[in-house]
Amino acid sequence: MENNKSIKWGFIGCGSVTEVKSGPPYQLTDGFSIAAVMRRDEEKLKDYAKRHNIKTTYTDPDDLINDSNVDAVYIATPPDTHKKYALKVAEAAKPCCIEKPLSPSYTESQEIVQAFKNKNLPLFVAYYRRSLPRFLKVKEWLDQGLIGDVRHISSHLSKPANEIDLSKAYNWRTDVNIAPGGYFDDLASHGLDLFAFLLGDFKEATGICLNQQKLYTAKDAVTASWVHESGVTGSGVWNFGCNAHLDKTTIYGTKGTIEFSVFHEKPIVLNSENQKEELFIENPKHIQQYHVENLRNDLILNKMKHPSTGETALHTSWVMDKILGTI
Repeated sequence: MENNKSIKWGFIGCGSVTEVKSGPPYQLTDGFSIAAVMRRDEEKLKDYAKRHNIKTTYTDPDDLINDSNVDAVYIATPPDTHKKYALKVAEAAKPCCIEKPLSPSYTESQEIVQAFKNKNLPLFVAYYRRSLPRFLKVKEWLDQGLIGDVRHISSHLSKPANEIDLSKAYNWRTDVNIAPGGYFDDLASHGLDLFAFLLGDFKEATGICLNQQKLYTAKDAVTASWVHESGVTGSGVWNFGCNAHLDKTTIYGTKGTIEFSVFHEKPIVLNSENQKEELFIENPKHIQQYHVENLRNDLILNKMKHPSTGETALHTSWVMDKILGTI
C-alpha cells in the first residue's frame, strides 16, 4: 500500500454513522475516494449512493470485498457482524478499518487481529478520539507534566432512558446478543480507549454490572475500577437510567487536575499550581475527519503510525470484558 498514490474504499454498511460522522471524510481526504458501498436494503442503498455520488453499489458484502476496484474496506455495521466481514476482508488481502467496538467480545477481537497479523495487513478501528485536537491537547498537558505525577482518573457518564428504551422497541445497541453491555459497549468503549491513549495500557480492571431498569436485555448500569501499567488508578461510572445527562472526566495529579468531557463539546480545563487554562477546541463537522486523514498519513504518506489500530482496540476489548466480568 505504501507505494499507492490513492486508495479506493468500499463501505460495508452505509447507515447513520456514515452519513456525517465518517462517510464524507473518505471523500474529502486527499488520496482517498469511495469506490463502492454495500447495504442489504436496496432502496436505502441506492438513496445513499445517489446523495453521496457513489457509482457502485452492492447488496452482497462478498461482492464488495472481492471487487478489484476496491483497495480497502471500511466495516460500518453493528458489532456482531464485524468478525464475519473482517475475516473475509483479511482473506481478500485488503487493509481494513472497523467501526468500534472491534467486536462484542475479546475472544472475537483476538481472532480478527490475528487474521490481519497473519497476512501482514493494516487493520484500524474507528476510535477517532485518539486523533481529535481537543484530546491531543489533554495529552500534551499530561506529557508536559503540567499536573505533576498523575495519580488517578475518575470518569462519570450518565443519561436518562430515551424514548426507544421506554417504549421497549427493539434497538440493537441494547440487545445482549449484539452488545452485552448495552450503551456501555457503544459509549464506554470510546472513553476507556481514550484513557489508554492518554495514560497508557491498563494492567487490571474489574466491575459491577447490572440491569437496573429491565427495559432491555443488555446491562444499563456499570461501575468499574482499574489500574494502568504506570500505577495510575482509575474509576468509572456509566448509568443509562438517571435523570440527567452528565459527562465528566477528571485526571488528578500531584500538582493539579485536568477536566474534560468524553462526548460533550465543552472546554477542557487545566487547573495546576503554575497554570490555569480553559480551552474550547471545536470538533470538526465530520467527527472522523482527523481519524481518516491519519489513515491516509499512515497508508499512503508513511508520515506516522495511526494511533488506533487493531492492537490498541484489542486492548480496549480486553478492558471491556474484564469490567463486564466475561474474562
